[in-house]
Amino acid sequence: MRKPSILAALVSLSLLACSAGEEQRQTAPPRSDGPQRIVSLDYCADQYVLKFAPREYILALSIDADKRFSYLRDEAKGFRKVRPRAADVLALEPDLIVRSYGGGPNVTGFMERAGVPVVQIGFPQSIDEVREEVVRIGDALGQGEEPRQVIGELDRRLAALSKNEGSSPAALYMTPGGVTAGEGTLIHELMQVAGLANFQDDPGWHPIPLERLAYERPDLVVAAFFESQRSDIQKWSATRHPLAQAQMRELPVAAIDGAWTSCGGWFLIEAVETMAKTAKGEQ
Repeated sequence: MRKPSILAALVSLSLLACSAGEEQRQTAPPRSDGPQRIVSLDYCADQYVLKFAPREYILALSIDADKRFSYLRDEAKGFRKVRPRAADVLALEPDLIVRSYGGGPNVTGFMERAGVPVVQIGFPQSIDEVREEVVRIGDALGQGEEPRQVIGELDRRLAALSKNEGSSPAALYMTPGGVTAGEGTLIHELMQVAGLANFQDDPGWHPIPLERLAYERPDLVVAAFFESQRSDIQKWSATRHPLAQAQMRELPVAAIDGAWTSCGGWFLIEAVETMAKTAKGEQ
């Protein structure tokens, strides 16, 4: 006689739990003013999705989301990862795709013909363009004032930078691949905002000027390496040359995490602050 009683009690408790869960879902309905099944196709897009999309609405991130060159790599842990192949992505039934380069140049048209809207992230070359992208992508993800708050924080930190008195120290930007950046690049603007003059005279991206380093040197080096100042130097890179190595060994070095500048985003402030501190001799 006691077993039916126990069974009835268990059924009753199960029904109550289901009822409570249903009531909770009814009192907290899903948001209807934005996408709720979001897929990101590359690590630049991952940063914006992780920052502005509610976690429960992120369906999948790119396979690089938790790599060392991803700024929000820690936040990316635990999410499903998907390769930017049309069949794999569409199988997830997303209602929004976010990308910068993932999937190749034709993926946007293909996805939109399949009925899935795509948000295309640009490649900002100035801080103003970064501001515009943050607001535009944040709005596309339905986040209202949050992207504007992010830009407000960025601007407050930029305004807090104290400028060097007198002439600006000349800095040479160096990457593991052996290239440097001149005028017309985002790196150039970040260096200027940090109170530095760019040692590289020519605009755009160029190999490290080894010939010039034979008779002239900068005041400091901005080293954009992902883990340490030397561990990521590629085998045939000009950065391995003794002239380049001497700069890093003998001059002050602003060690920039590659994730700060690998994509144009609000997190570039980390690089600016590091460069500014090095310029003032604080590192």
